Amino acid sequence: WVLGGAGGSLQPLVDDTEDVSLDFGNEEELALRKAKIRHPLATFFHLFFRVSAIVTYLLCDWFSKSFVACFVTILLLLSFDFWSVKNVTGRLLVGLRWWNQIDEDGKSHWVFEAKKVPTSIAASTEVEARIFWLGLIICPVIWTVFFFSTLFSLKLKWLALVIAGISLQAANLYGFIHCKLGGKKSIKVTSSFLSQQMFQREREDSVQGMDVLKDMAIHNL
Repeated sequence: WVLGGAGGSLQPLVDDTEDVSLDFGNEEELALRKAKIRHPLATFFHLFFRVSAIVTYLLCDWFSKSFVACFVTILLLLSFDFWSVKNVTGRLLVGLRWWNQIDEDGKSHWVFEAKKVPTSIAASTEVEARIFWLGLIICPVIWTVFFFSTLFSLKLKWLALVIAGISLQAANLYGFIHCKLGGKKSIKVTSSFLSQQMFQREREDSVQGMDVLKDMAIHNL
């Protein structure tokens, strides 16, 4: 309350201040939401190797007249692309991963995993996911066009390379689609399979240890 002018009446003093809540713990989360591309290096290499392979295939006659050099260069780019997408960019950009595992009995097991991403962080990876899937789908289609153009133009020496490009990139496409559709189920199968393998190994190690102790006891006698 304050004293008024000539009349000397008391008037209430109005407080215009507002309480502002300061949140110092969510700076990182807010930064993740605002960031459109959280993994620029992974996004770059996701497109670099496959685009470089296509450009080299189209312009290899300008770069070099050696068929062997062009063949090896394109095959190396395709191999680098297959490895980086399968093991690095798929895990970072969309949280998907797949691989093949052979157990002790010689049986082959295909493992497909899908990572559960929180909704607060998933929105910031929408651009990365779009780039990932567009690159993963468009490039095999381009190599399929190269396959038919190679057949129609009778450039059969490039046929093996084009088939290798289709095979490597179609394998990644199939693997990640399988992860996207059935990743949750595969995680449970994978965990149970690995637990069984660990238990079996521990049991075999314990049996081997008992055999060693028996042999030592026999030699001491």
